Amino acid sequence: MVLFMTATVQGSATLAIAQHHFDRAAEQLDIAPAARPMLRQIKRELVVHFPVEMDDGGFRVFTGFRVQHNIARGPAKGGLRYHPAITLADARALAMYMTWKSAVVDLPFGGAKGGVIVDPKSLSVAERERLTRRFTTEISLLIGPERDIPAPDIGTGPQEMAWIMDTLSMHAGYSVPASVTGKPQAIGGSEGRHAAVGRGLTTVAVQALRDSGIDPAGATVAVQGFGQVGSSTANLLAAAGLRIVAVSDSRGGLYNGSGLDVDALMALKQEGGSFRDHVGAESLSNQELLALDVDLLVPAALEAQITAANASDVRARVIAEGANAAIDPDGDAVLQDRDVLIVPDILANTGGVVVSYFEWVQDLQQLFWGAGDVNGRLREVMVRSYDTVRSRAHSEHTTLREAAHQIAVAKVAAASEVRGIYP
Repeated sequence: MVLFMTATVQGSATLAIAQHHFDRAAEQLDIAPAARPMLRQIKRELVVHFPVEMDDGGFRVFTGFRVQHNIARGPAKGGLRYHPAITLADARALAMYMTWKSAVVDLPFGGAKGGVIVDPKSLSVAERERLTRRFTTEISLLIGPERDIPAPDIGTGPQEMAWIMDTLSMHAGYSVPASVTGKPQAIGGSEGRHAAVGRGLTTVAVQALRDSGIDPAGATVAVQGFGQVGSSTANLLAAAGLRIVAVSDSRGGLYNGSGLDVDALMALKQEGGSFRDHVGAESLSNQELLALDVDLLVPAALEAQITAANASDVRARVIAEGANAAIDPDGDAVLQDRDVLIVPDILANTGGVVVSYFEWVQDLQQLFWGAGDVNGRLREVMVRSYDTVRSRAHSEHTTLREAAHQIAVAKVAAASEVRGIYP
């Protein structure tokens, strides 16, 4: 029976999923009904419409926003996305996810998200710089190292973060490297940031396989989505001895039961090539990839890829969510009934915010760590957080997803309660 789809509200399936998981955790934790709206709703959001001069001398007006969900535990933290289809409802949902992610791995951050409605591929480098600097000025009311620290997301990267940091520094009159994370190392970026999400996901996925009685050495893996998260995860899983048998992007994918050469596929994509140009593998669709008989499935593309409509086709024994809300609640219920072990998004893909926290700390202290230190500290955080979630799941006889949300919501609720309401 499909129950969730009727609950989709405010124009975003992702937001409805995020609020669904909060509501369950609040009920299980017996949080007072009067306190729930403060945790469920967005604290503040800023919508801006701003002009940018284009290379032809004309002007275009763009719309952007910055959303903060909760800052009870510390400054807001979250990415900035440049995408033609991003909506304010999406940003609300993703800001809420960032709150729970930071809490479940015990970082002193709240959650934020933002973006600009634009196709960055349609802009020249100069246009992208002017857009970024103007957008930064518009949202500078909210952002800063003690208030809200942006990071890269879809459509943005280290260069955009450099422009943001420089713009805020020009306003301040001195360099403010801790104002953003995901920067180039030349201006205070951290070692290990680029592959952080994949490294964190690999750490918890390998542990989940062991918990399921599966030897990671030679375990088969399918990765849906071959962007930064999916490609780095596939590469690191392969380096850990797992066998990547299938990958896909928005146009389809590849399958080879003997294993794919991930390095070759990454080089192909970096050169602008297509999976269709790769030889020695069978073509398959994204839906076919989700139904493969593999030990580990990593959905790292879009939200709601596994639903009640296709969850019964999924044959993987372990799933680690590389994308936010990759499995909707109805799909989740089907997989739970079949005893599929799911490492939820708010735990599985937190490596990025963990190393962003490391970058922020290094910038504030002006003391920088080597790659070995960063990767070792990341592993320590991910292992500790996974063990904490697993222990709660066992003690409460529940899933890793519900345990993770219970831990995160409880921490934010406790911070909100002890701070009280001002005035």
